[in-house]
Amino acid sequence: QVQLVESGGGLVQAGGSLRLSCAASGRTFNSYTMGWFRQAPGKEREFVAHINYRGDRTYYADSVKGRFTISRDNAKNTVYLQMNSLKPEDTAAYYCATYLRGSIFNKEGYDYWGQGTQVTVSS
Repeated sequence: QVQLVESGGGLVQAGGSLRLSCAASGRTFNSYTMGWFRQAPGKEREFVAHINYRGDRTYYADSVKGRFTISRDNAKNTVYLQMNSLKPEDTAAYYCATYLRGSIFNKEGYDYWGQGTQVTVSS
């Protein structure tokens, strides 16, 4: 079993930056591929970014491509999401998750989830 704890969310003005962290428990973190998702009030949880277990392959939603960067430090059991040029539409709760099977873009393909961290971008 894996436990995930997100941190780093907060309130930021449009154009600003935040870095989210997701700390994982367990000795096999470096065998997990990981994803970030987000969910705004009244909306479905949507894919943001994905990184493979080595950290040398990444995927992004079109809405964040060029602004967000996913990375990981396997020695620290942590995956990061660097968010730059934030927009009000990025406001959501952000979740990290471990990938299990199927499409990396669908939340159904992930099994363990963190509790989420809130990101609010003011205009």
